[in-house]
Amino acid sequence: MRLRKKWWARPILEESNVVAINPKDYKGSWSKAFGNNNEIYLELGCGRGGFITGKALEDINENFVGIDLKDEVLIHALKKVEQLELTNVRLVPMNISWVGDVFEKNEISRIFINFCNPWPKLRHNKRRLTHSKFLSIYKTFLKPQSEIWFKTDDVEMFEDSIEYFKESNFEITYLTYDLHNSDFKYNIVTEYEAKFTSLGMKTMFLIAKLK
Repeated sequence: MRLRKKWWARPILEESNVVAINPKDYKGSWSKAFGNNNEIYLELGCGRGGFITGKALEDINENFVGIDLKDEVLIHALKKVEQLELTNVRLVPMNISWVGDVFEKNEISRIFINFCNPWPKLRHNKRRLTHSKFLSIYKTFLKPQSEIWFKTDDVEMFEDSIEYFKESNFEITYLTYDLHNSDFKYNIVTEYEAKFTSLGMKTMFLIAKLK
């Protein structure tokens, strides 16, 4: 479903200290933005913020940056951050394609990718956020031994992604085709995940560690 443009959202985002409107200005200095030297975790496509705020509550001694293109969804994420009075979250309205321009070498310790667009047509595969093209970008700012946590409900994309990770010098340290019936204890359910799990769809999940 296409979201209706909320023209009033951008001014609210611009006024918030939680939102980095010009994220390139923070490259190499995200720790200063948070006011501490805690590890920084990144969610690509944070949507309405259910996952990132859940993680931020769970891990209060870690910092979290959430990126999403749509002001219409980020405004909901901002509301959650403010209601929960979270100081360890920053939101970025930006096309993820430019993520390499926003973070410096060794600045990010973990990436979360949840239910991104599977781009099923072969000619569009390079747009997948787990594609080797993107993985090469992430490696420019991930710390050594960092992890990427990836969830999807698309079997083809999941299996293709396993190969992308292996080709890009990542080791698969955890993998399940049915997350909710697995032994993994650290899942935060996204809004999308809750909706489609209730309809009987399974969530696939893996952790890929940079060698």
